[in-house]
Amino acid sequence: MDAPSAGYTFEYLIETLNDSSRKKFFNVPKLGGTKYDALPYSVRVLLEAAVRNCDGFLLKKEDVLHILDWRATQSHVEVPFFPARVLLQDFTGIPAMVDLAAMREAVKTLGGDPKKVHPACPTDLTVDHSLQIDFSKCAIQNAPNPGGGDLPKAAKLLPLKAPAPAPAPPRRVPCRGPAACRGPCDPGEPGLGRGAGRPSTQIENSPLLCPFHLQPVPEPEAVLKNQEVEFGRNRERLQFFKWCSRVFRNVALIPPGTGLAHQVSLEYLSRVVFEEEALLFPDSVVGTDSHVTMVNGLGVLGWGVGGIETEAVMLGLPVSLTLPEVVGCELTGSSNPFVTSIDVVLGITKHLRQAGVAGKFVEFFGSGVSQLSIVDRTTIANMCPEYGATLSFFPVDSVTLKHLQHTGFDKARLKSMETYLKAVKLFRSDQSDLGEPEYSQVIRINLNSIVATVSGPKRPQDRVAVTEMKRDFHACLSEKVGFRGFQIAAEKQRDAVSLHYEGSDYHLSHGAVVVAAVTSCTNNCNPSVMLAAGLLAKKAVEAGLRVQPYIRTSLAPGSGMVTHYLSSSGVLPYLRRLGFEVVGYGCSTCVGNTGPLSEAVLSAVRQGDLVTCGVLSGNKNFEGRLCDCVRATYLASPPLVVAYAIAGTVNIDFQTEPLGTDPAGKHIYLHDIWPSREEVQQVEEEQVVCSVFQALKEKMETGDKRWNSLEAPDSVLFPWDAKSTYIRCPSFFDKLTKEPAAPQPIENAHVLLHLGDAVTTDHISPAGSISRSSAAAKYLTNRGLTPREFNSYGARRGNDAVMTRGTFANIKLFNKFIGKPAPKTIHFPSGQTLDVFEAAELYQKEGIPLIILAGKKYGAGSSRDWAAKGPYLLGVRAVLAESYEKIHKDHLIGIGIAPLQFLPGESAAALGLTGRETFSLAFPEELSPGATLNVKTSTGKVFRVTASFEDDVDVTLYRHGGLLNFVARRFSQC
Repeated sequence: MDAPSAGYTFEYLIETLNDSSRKKFFNVPKLGGTKYDALPYSVRVLLEAAVRNCDGFLLKKEDVLHILDWRATQSHVEVPFFPARVLLQDFTGIPAMVDLAAMREAVKTLGGDPKKVHPACPTDLTVDHSLQIDFSKCAIQNAPNPGGGDLPKAAKLLPLKAPAPAPAPPRRVPCRGPAACRGPCDPGEPGLGRGAGRPSTQIENSPLLCPFHLQPVPEPEAVLKNQEVEFGRNRERLQFFKWCSRVFRNVALIPPGTGLAHQVSLEYLSRVVFEEEALLFPDSVVGTDSHVTMVNGLGVLGWGVGGIETEAVMLGLPVSLTLPEVVGCELTGSSNPFVTSIDVVLGITKHLRQAGVAGKFVEFFGSGVSQLSIVDRTTIANMCPEYGATLSFFPVDSVTLKHLQHTGFDKARLKSMETYLKAVKLFRSDQSDLGEPEYSQVIRINLNSIVATVSGPKRPQDRVAVTEMKRDFHACLSEKVGFRGFQIAAEKQRDAVSLHYEGSDYHLSHGAVVVAAVTSCTNNCNPSVMLAAGLLAKKAVEAGLRVQPYIRTSLAPGSGMVTHYLSSSGVLPYLRRLGFEVVGYGCSTCVGNTGPLSEAVLSAVRQGDLVTCGVLSGNKNFEGRLCDCVRATYLASPPLVVAYAIAGTVNIDFQTEPLGTDPAGKHIYLHDIWPSREEVQQVEEEQVVCSVFQALKEKMETGDKRWNSLEAPDSVLFPWDAKSTYIRCPSFFDKLTKEPAAPQPIENAHVLLHLGDAVTTDHISPAGSISRSSAAAKYLTNRGLTPREFNSYGARRGNDAVMTRGTFANIKLFNKFIGKPAPKTIHFPSGQTLDVFEAAELYQKEGIPLIILAGKKYGAGSSRDWAAKGPYLLGVRAVLAESYEKIHKDHLIGIGIAPLQFLPGESAAALGLTGRETFSLAFPEELSPGATLNVKTSTGKVFRVTASFEDDVDVTLYRHGGLLNFVARRFSQC
């Protein structure tokens, strides 16, 4: 794997920083002069990484010059990029680590040394995406897991009624005294009266503080119980993760109960400027989480690439990318007081989506940028996958440095950082004499023009002004079934169904809110919107408003930091009073781990065929993601989630209709309880201080006793357990040979699925709960598990047998062979309608290759490597689509599936293809990027398609049968 020791081409650019630190750095501006000054900041980061890693082997001098000449080479030149680090989260990280473990087996089989298989790049792995809401609200209601029923057998290792691990003695903070006291220190619900809440067991390393005396108080009991269940349920996976952290160099594991990948990266892992052996260089990251882009708000270049590319980086290979167009987004003005950061995000999302920035970098500049705090910037950057950009970059400026100072960065380090960034012209200033860089395109957005909005009911890009919400929902009820409509007959739109719940009677109608979740994605890194939600809850409680008990409410922060500042600011008890109890730290509602609604609610919804709603503060609301009974889902800022939960319906005009009445019968409107920007900023400035970051650092470095005492093997090869339903050695390397064979022709292939436009990775790759009637459920049942033990697809991503059976198992998958949404297809040789997996299994037994027919934007949505791995293991050899989402297309190539594309203006319909034909094609011996191939069908039709390989790297990977085989062969030759 080592490159030739030819030396580095640009060592002459290394200089010493002109300050007391005397650190070294590559003075890249000297390479390009005025040409460098014209480069966008994000391209300057790419250039520095190329200069620093130019060894004439993996990265050549011409690659550096291509980046420097970005104005001429953008969009059509491929260059390698070595990020400074890699970030994995467990749902997509565990397949990557399982592949590495399996690669050790493959390398040994080929005669190589398995000990040489290590990540070459610093790799951080977080394991908090498996959280399910088994317990929620103050009463600790026991809701079954998505499989249904009680706890799995594994949870018996940590029974719920057993005492919690003994906590470390909390640090005592002296009471301020009677003069400064504003209320009692109540371990239940501070601020709502002595003894108002139930006592709970202290969680180790709890960051919570009483808002009145700053004395430590317990975390909510729901957190403790959910974490106990999670640890028992996922014990096998956690043991595998611990083995990885022991045997693989350069792997740092973030312990359970800490937070999510993007959140922890932002709060703890981001360096902004990296230092390695006294050499300074810009921080950069790629990761297996679409929210990695959040770090661009800190001036850290990063994006999500999925497990396949990430594994390559971990193993010392660069990410290959086409030099992007960089769209400059000029922000001017400032938003009005009633607009939250989420509204700004959705407003910018709309502008950028309309501008067509797919596959491009977006870089922000202008006077409006300085109006945005770092948390605002990171929230904006986090949404860039929704408008298709690779990343959205905010260069480091004085606001960034001030934020880092508040979060505990060493002052000397900050000074060196500033000196370095200014020396290499990576520090942005509104007063710069050099002017702004040259961009491929400039978009101008006036922040004054942005209004409060929500997005839905089925897609994140469908933005609706809050003032138009009621009218728009009525329109959606009437429209035909599609991206927006539900096609409810006019005479049924006012139907209401009685609901008897916990001794009281209610009425449900179209638009009724049944799920209201402040989720872990997008918003929780932003104190302003979270505090706004808390302050709104406080005013609502004080006005006598409440949330109906049948609404499934939850608060799942991205990290304990959020709980810390909500508690220390005094708003957490009011959120609890409305039902927004902290349920744990991890993905929950936003990835389908909502947990089932009560049977009474489900019965009422079915009885009235109601279009009920979920409102959540995440960034994805694809249809069917919450559960099949929630037909409409709206994305909203956290304060609006709380507002709609109080209203109990989305069928409301907040301007003219009250949320409810106070005890005296007075109408209470949203504007009566909406907190002003000044209120939010005052609380944020007084309460959100560097202590919360210090608390997070201590928690991450200490872990907890459950994790610290967990036993795991430390053998060179992982001891696979044949009985395990969580961790299994995948079959990707079963046919691996020392040398790759020529690409084989595809002969007489059947179409497994005939799909339309905008098929997302949510449709392809399994996520959320495992349906009892699914092929995956049958597999688990045959291995002695009950539905109570199924867990979720996310938790079982380390088992290829489960994931293959879950591929195309989404209930909203529309296969034209079936004519309605269902995870079914036709096995044409027999004429049977079967689950997709069962049909594919029959085809494989018969030795029949498979292809998929699709429309435009195949593979849109989140980056998921199983969206490629699953079809590959089903026997799919090629996908024939009108167009692709780039990341997913790269994944298909990386696993060995040929991405074929109809010629411009052509499609399956235009060519008269029904999908019932068989298809044959051959690859030329000298396969080249963008080659045109002839396809022949069993009906005699012949048409041409493009092999959608962008460069020689794509061709090489496909020839090897995918990236994993390519890397394994390189290791075996070391």
